[in-house]
Amino acid sequence: MTYRGQVRNGVVVLDRPGGLPEGAEVEVSALEGADATPTLFDRLKDVVGIVDELPPDMAEKHDQYIHGAVPSSP
Repeated sequence: MTYRGQVRNGVVVLDRPGGLPEGAEVEVSALEGADATPTLFDRLKDVVGIVDELPPDMAEKHDQYIHGAVPSSP
């Protein structure tokens, strides 16, 4: 069974009110063309994992490796 509706003020409003009983569990998916904001992973998935053989401490010392920067002392 499929019901259609729109999102209004962050709430899904069905075109046919009263079509489902109160408390009914539903699953909502946006139709194609819906203006959904992609997640960070969705935006970067084409580049995830393309670099091999990085130093094990790359995340911790990325400025040093990329720019030759020496971290300042606290």
